Amino acid sequence: MSPRLTEPAAPAQGRTVALVTLGCSRNEVDSEELAGRLTAGGWTLVDDAAEADVAVVNTCGFVEQAKKDSIDALLEAGDLKETGRTQAVVAVGCLAERYGQQLADQLPEADAVLGFDSYQDMSGQLQAILDGDRPASHTPRDRRQLLPIAPAARQEGADAVALPGHQQIQPADFVATNSQGTDEVASASGPPVIRARLDGRPWAPLKIASGCDRRCAFCAIPMFRGSFVSRRPHEILDEARWLAQRGVREVFLVSENTTSYGKDLGDLRLLEQMLPELAAIEGIDRVRVSYLQPAEIQPELLDVMAQTPGVTPYFDISFQHASGRLLRTMRRFGDRESFLALLRMVRERVPHAGIRSNVIVGFPGETEEDLAELTAFLQEAELDVVGVFGYSDEDGTEAESYADKLAPEVIAERVALVCELVEQLTAQRAADRVGEQVSVLVEEIDVADGDHAGWGAGEQVVTGRAEQQGPDVDGSTILVGWTGGRAPRVGDVVLAEVVDTEGVDLIARVLPEEAPAP
Repeated sequence: MSPRLTEPAAPAQGRTVALVTLGCSRNEVDSEELAGRLTAGGWTLVDDAAEADVAVVNTCGFVEQAKKDSIDALLEAGDLKETGRTQAVVAVGCLAERYGQQLADQLPEADAVLGFDSYQDMSGQLQAILDGDRPASHTPRDRRQLLPIAPAARQEGADAVALPGHQQIQPADFVATNSQGTDEVASASGPPVIRARLDGRPWAPLKIASGCDRRCAFCAIPMFRGSFVSRRPHEILDEARWLAQRGVREVFLVSENTTSYGKDLGDLRLLEQMLPELAAIEGIDRVRVSYLQPAEIQPELLDVMAQTPGVTPYFDISFQHASGRLLRTMRRFGDRESFLALLRMVRERVPHAGIRSNVIVGFPGETEEDLAELTAFLQEAELDVVGVFGYSDEDGTEAESYADKLAPEVIAERVALVCELVEQLTAQRAADRVGEQVSVLVEEIDVADGDHAGWGAGEQVVTGRAEQQGPDVDGSTILVGWTGGRAPRVGDVVLAEVVDTEGVDLIARVLPEEAPAP
């Protein structure tokens, strides 16, 4: 299919825009879709907000600290209007969608606060702002009410609801060639993709669904992301091929709840069917699955993940706690014993699996016994990575109205206790991998300045991720000891043996190419 080339709106030509992204990998997908729409509209993307006419801050609204980080980023961008080229600052993303006018009232540094419904015409919105208009701030609403309650009835109306990252291409969308000469919106060999890469990493997040139907008492995400909606498999496969054509070696499947994928398409086995197809795409060496709900994991999915070459032995399972009593208060399912049984199921299939999770400490009503149940679980679970969050009230959630709130200082003490335990346990888990063979995706090559332990000034420091390590937050692998031939390059996948560790980070010696795969 040949791209449709249409001249962009004249006033936007030559204008520059920077996208500042906070929060999770799902937000990164949304930013790259926005970047694709803006380049198609004639905007030039720049990395430095100080060099942009407009700074677009894609905010996070998940927990209190994330909100503060987003506001700080908006304030910093606002300062650039006094010192740099920047003429306007625009807030988008989850915080903007969740608070809208309230955020605008409290943050005059932002020239506009735009919700998800503005994404498809972001080019026009930004041009209007530069022309002196101040668009009305987004009016928040419960996005769960935009689609039918019954999952099977959602797909028919999903095109009429803004779903960032879902590649909702309308007839009015056009295709243009960006200033780098790369067609970022359509491929001559396939259907259009509205996305522009914002970095040169050899991995990329790929959104397979949006929203969530669960009603966890602590979580506001369903209110501002809406009900669960799956993308159709052919759309996901098309975008994965597009990413592969641009040098992506690992696709990271993201959603709010991956184990629900396909339920609104009438088939909860669709992910199992799609994983082998994704792994077979030319150029894609790894497919990584994220955010599995323990109560929804089926043995058949574990079988496919374990048996499909190219699907990483990585299981991102959202436990949140281990006390059955407290989990029921959270409106979740499970307990310490059922979670340990699930982990045994995983390791029976993949003995060296990488397993990560998140836990909430200090939830209303959490007793010393509940905390002890959590720490006992963590000691038995042998998890590779654990994110520890202290509970905070989230506007509009059920838990906000709960009694038995713990004092902030008690929550802080418990977070510190669990973090210290997790640091010890995950460091030991990494140390247990010494002697294992791992497949490492090379992501960064740095030149030692003399401060790198073990490297002299000028020596190459090659860093990547083993299959058991997820992007950004799960640790990294430093490669050493390659001999003969060329040194590893970014995007290479090399076989190595773990020889040492630093906390959760692995140090691995590159093995000869003829060595058998693990």
